[in-house]
Amino acid sequence: MHKRADSADKLAKLCEIEGLDEMALLERDTFDSVCAGICTNAGCDYSCQVEPDSDSGWCEVCNLNTVCSSLMLAGII
Repeated sequence: MHKRADSADKLAKLCEIEGLDEMALLERDTFDSVCAGICTNAGCDYSCQVEPDSDSGWCEVCNLNTVCSSLMLAGII
C-alpha cells in the first residue's frame, strides 16, 4: 500500500515544478481546460496535465491512479 502525502505539501511541490506561486498556478488552472496534476503518493513527484476535476489520474511512475489536479488539491473543486 502506498502512503498518500499531504495535499498542501503536494500543491507546494507542484508550484515549484511549474515555477509559479500558488495563486498564479490556481488562477492559470482555473481558466484552462487542463491543469497541472501531481502524484499524491509520498516520495513520488510525477507531474502531468490532467482534467481540472481529476483526483485519480494515471501516474507513469507508480503505475497507479494517484495523480490529482491542482484545483482538487487546493479544494477549489
